[in-house]
Amino acid sequence: MFKHILLPTDGSAISTAIVRNCVAFAKASGAMVTGLHVIPEFHVLTYQTEMLEATAEQYRQDSTAHAKLYLEEIEQIARELGVQFTTVLRTDNQPYEVIIEVARELGCDLICMASHGRSGIKGMLLGSVTQKVLTHSQIPVLVFR
Repeated sequence: MFKHILLPTDGSAISTAIVRNCVAFAKASGAMVTGLHVIPEFHVLTYQTEMLEATAEQYRQDSTAHAKLYLEEIEQIARELGVQFTTVLRTDNQPYEVIIEVARELGCDLICMASHGRSGIKGMLLGSVTQKVLTHSQIPVLVFR
C-alpha cells in the first residue's frame, strides 16, 4: 500500500488530534512516517502577537522550541506504535509549498493532514493550508477531520 507518509503539523489542536490516527494508519499500511513543521519567517507586521514583542532571534528560538514539541509528539506516538519515523523542520512563509516540496524530496507517496488548523483571523489571513495542498499536490492527500 503506502510506504512513506508525510505528516505535517502546525501544533493546532486538530492537527495534534490526528497524529495518533495517522501513525496508526501508517502502521496498518506498513509505512514509515515523516513529521513536518514549517515555522513562519519573522515579520515586524504580523497576525502572530508573539512576533510583535519579540526580536528575530527570540522568535527563532521560541518557534524552534515549539516546533520540537510538536514533532516530539509524532516521534513518541510512532515509537509507541512501532512505526519507523523521521522529522523535518523548515522555515518558510508558504507552508503548503514546503509540504509538497518535502513530500517530493523524500519520495512520500501520501500526505496526511488535518482538515483545518489555525482558525479565526489567523486562518483567514493564512488561508487553508490543507486546501492549498489539495489543490497543488500531485501526491495523494488523506484529510482527517
